[in-house]
Parts: sequence; C-alpha cells; structure tokens
Amino acid sequence: MKKTAVVYGSVYGSTKQYAQWIADSLSADLYENKNLDLSVLEPYDVIIYGGGLYAGGVTGISLLSRHPEFIQKKKVFVFTCGIADPALPENVEHILKNLDSVFPGELKQQISFYHLRGWMDYSRFSRKHRVMMWMMKKMLSKKKPEDLTEEDQGILETYGKHVDFTDRDSILPLVQDVRQYI
Repeated sequence: MKKTAVVYGSVYGSTKQYAQWIADSLSADLYENKNLDLSVLEPYDVIIYGGGLYAGGVTGISLLSRHPEFIQKKKVFVFTCGIADPALPENVEHILKNLDSVFPGELKQQISFYHLRGWMDYSRFSRKHRVMMWMMKKMLSKKKPEDLTEEDQGILETYGKHVDFTDRDSILPLVQDVRQYI
C-alpha cells in the first residue's frame, strides 16, 4: 500500500473538515499547510492537497505549484473547497481555468482535480472578506434579474447568512480514485 498524506490550507474551516474526512477514509496522515516544509511530504507516494477558494485563488497551493519536480515524483490529487456549486459545469470550468496559471501545461495534466462545496458564515469573515462579499453583492444587485445566473441568485439570497453545503458523501469520488491508485 502506498503511503498517503492529506494536506490542507483552510481559512474558515470547511476545507479542514473535508481534509479530515478524506484522511480518515483513507487512513492517511493529515497536515495543515501552515508553515509546512515540503520535505515532510518526501516519504509519501500520494499527496492529496485541499485548499479553499478565495477570489479565484486556492489557499496555500504554492506549496505544490512552486515545486514542479516534486509533483512529477508523486501522485497528486487536489481538491478545492468553496461556495460555488460544482454541479454547475461553468463553475468547474472557471475553477480549472484559474488553476491554469498555477499549474501550467503538462504539470496540470499530472494532477487529478476535485471540487467540493463548503460553508460560509459571515459572522466569522475577516473584514477583507466581508468587504469583498459586500462589493460582489452590490455588483450583482445592479444586474437585471433576467441576467442573474443561478450562482448569482444564490449569492444574493444567502448574503449575510450562515450557509453550509458540506457533505461527507461528496468526497467519495476522490476517495475512490485514490484507492484505485494506492
């Protein structure tokens, strides 16, 4: 059996929750990205990295993206966690497009990607994230109702509220794919 590590970068906790569920399901070691030295991951054959989505970026993903030689020696799975619904193809397409600048060309093709829905709790947001969401709400409020996407409507309906879309079962495709490899 191949040695597996789950690493996560989480700001508000939903990515951490998914990482814990994945690590438990695979009996894998779990590490928080914060101040993690890449050498800690050297003994592992399989690396699963999870990061929250913020303004198009993935929390802490530079741990891997700055080291293409490391990725080439390992089997790497990446999951993102955000409020965007991965059941909508345009959301997954947008997430993957943003990852093009992080993992260029062939490097991206070596990684398996998954997208999971998290939670949002406005009462826990930093000032910066509250301002970003307020600006987004303001921008969306200016659109004509018929021009709002399903995602836009969801943002407007849940603005300022606590919403939780986490679902332990949503990790199953990732866990099954990893099990086929290990």
